[in-house]
Amino acid sequence: MNVAFERTGPLTELSSYPQWAQDMVASCAQDRQSVLDHELFQLMKEGELDAVSTRNFMVGVWPVIERFPGYMSHNLLKTRFGRSGGDNLARRWLVRNIRVEQNHAEYWLNWSDGAGVARHEVLEGNLPKGSQSLADWCEEVSKNDNLAAGIAATNYAVEGATGDWSQLIYESQAYAESLPETGRKASLRWLQLHAAYDDTHPWEALEIVCTLMGMAPPADMVEHVGECIRRSYVSMRVTLDRCLDARARLATLSDVAA
Repeated sequence: MNVAFERTGPLTELSSYPQWAQDMVASCAQDRQSVLDHELFQLMKEGELDAVSTRNFMVGVWPVIERFPGYMSHNLLKTRFGRSGGDNLARRWLVRNIRVEQNHAEYWLNWSDGAGVARHEVLEGNLPKGSQSLADWCEEVSKNDNLAAGIAATNYAVEGATGDWSQLIYESQAYAESLPETGRKASLRWLQLHAAYDDTHPWEALEIVCTLMGMAPPADMVEHVGECIRRSYVSMRVTLDRCLDARARLATLSDVAA
């Protein structure tokens, strides 16, 4: 019989979680770091991301921002109050945080405006070819997979890596100074919230995953959840690749040649 998990140590220390979770997180660490090391974020950090790639990023990532409350709603529908401690924890957490995520869409549009990409372009512009990789994956795993996998792939993996890169950009003076001084504070609000807010949010998601799965879940279940986490990181990299101007030009040339 699988023993229930109940955290006793600090929320943000990996040692507070079962050994299987510690091993799973370690096995995904390289893929997570590859998101932070992506060329697009390095260019953005230095204030050197060109206008076309900036446009592609703001437009290409928007479907994930806009749909994130929907991903959480899909996971909420999987819960049943009273069925388990994990269900109850997930239900309370999802209900509370769906409203928070709703506000982030407006903050993204404010950031886009400050970066020189008009909101009508974000809302109505053509997506960079292939940039929907992350949005499609989040929709798939949240709608069709089990609750632990859905929360691990979106609220732990995507939000955790987003906290990493948001902090990188938010702390960059070069990037801040690349935005117009008028309205700069509002433009940076999305980054500010995610650089700080997601310090604990992904840990809360990991606690939910561990509470759902217990101290000693089957090895194939752990491997599946780990693969979902890794796929989130890979999907993030693919989306970022497609947002870079050079990749977008190559895709256009390929279409013409075909």
